[in-house]
Amino acid sequence: MTAIATIDLDRWRAGGEAADRVLREVDAGMQRAGFLLVRGHGVPEGLPAALRAAARRFFALPEAVKQQYAVSVGGRGWIGPGLEANGYAEGTETPPDLKETFAIGADTRTGDPLVDEVWFLDNVWPAEVSELRELFLAYTAAVHTLSDELLALFAAALALPHNPFQGLASRPTWTCNINHYPPLAEVGPPEPGQFRIGPHTDFGTVTVLDREPGAGGLQVYTDEGGWEDAPYDPAALTVNIGDLLAHWSGQRWPAGRHRVLPPQQSAPDEDLISLIYFYELDHDARVTPLEPPIGRVPGLKPVISAEFLRTRLDAITLG
Repeated sequence: MTAIATIDLDRWRAGGEAADRVLREVDAGMQRAGFLLVRGHGVPEGLPAALRAAARRFFALPEAVKQQYAVSVGGRGWIGPGLEANGYAEGTETPPDLKETFAIGADTRTGDPLVDEVWFLDNVWPAEVSELRELFLAYTAAVHTLSDELLALFAAALALPHNPFQGLASRPTWTCNINHYPPLAEVGPPEPGQFRIGPHTDFGTVTVLDREPGAGGLQVYTDEGGWEDAPYDPAALTVNIGDLLAHWSGQRWPAGRHRVLPPQQSAPDEDLISLIYFYELDHDARVTPLEPPIGRVPGLKPVISAEFLRTRLDAITLG
């Protein structure tokens, strides 16, 4: 039996006894692993596949072309191999993650250049794959809507009288990464301790993942079971919470610890692409942890979203 619960948002939307069961499943599943599989998510059928196909066309471009769109970790554009090591977020020195990324983010500027130049940068669109822009913006709009609904679901799962996030996400920061995990035949044998993505937790509130299953795929960690392969459901999206939401929950819910295995010798030609939407809150949102009996740890201090996230982003950046 997997530690990751599968829930159906349509059952929650319907209300009544079925909705109450969903809320209990959410709380129990989050306490176990900080992860859920979510059906009824509302992302248009066929959109992730179309976006993934466009991304493959971009990643297949010569490196000299991709270099025109190159940025560092946290930027908007192409983040090439060797720049990021997620294991550093846990204080573990690891070789760079075996991936490349194309990233976009929120562009709802505040008018304050000190804020906008960090959190609301211009998105970059490769002229060589013109369809990428429309597909990517359609996808992020859909998962943005889903993420707001998930925050409402989480508040309901804790039987709160209202959704506290409704006033904290009017102009939220977010990033969406398209991660390309090249095959073993291309990158060669991994170094000791090297992963496609090293062990870590995410930093924000909600992460929404559309992934392809594979031998070198996603694993999730729980205290009870250690590392286990994440279950895959083609009708569901994989959702986990990050450090900011775990803090808000008073550590009732752990941030979902996970990793992506290196390419495996058993599948030397395996070439995977994941779509990962990292949702946060308004950059200046003040997050006050829930006290017991809902929260598990009393006396946790409030934090400001942007300050909380910045220290974690800096930790994983190698170049």
